[in-house]
Amino acid sequence: MLAAAKYIGAGLACSGLIGAGAGIGLIFSALIASTARNPQLRGQLFTYAILGFALAEATGLFSLMVAFLLLYS
Repeated sequence: MLAAAKYIGAGLACSGLIGAGAGIGLIFSALIASTARNPQLRGQLFTYAILGFALAEATGLFSLMVAFLLLYS
């Protein structure tokens, strides 16, 4: 019973990876759209996009870490 609860909890914790993937996709689609509208701001927009990518990826890695903690503790 405890093992089944661990697997269910880890699976639910991994659902945070869906949000991270969607967030990264939205960040880079907005980067492409804004660069197409104003190509002169490409460098500044790319800096902000990389920052957003790092933050979105950190939330995904955090949910993955929680899943591993649930499985192996």
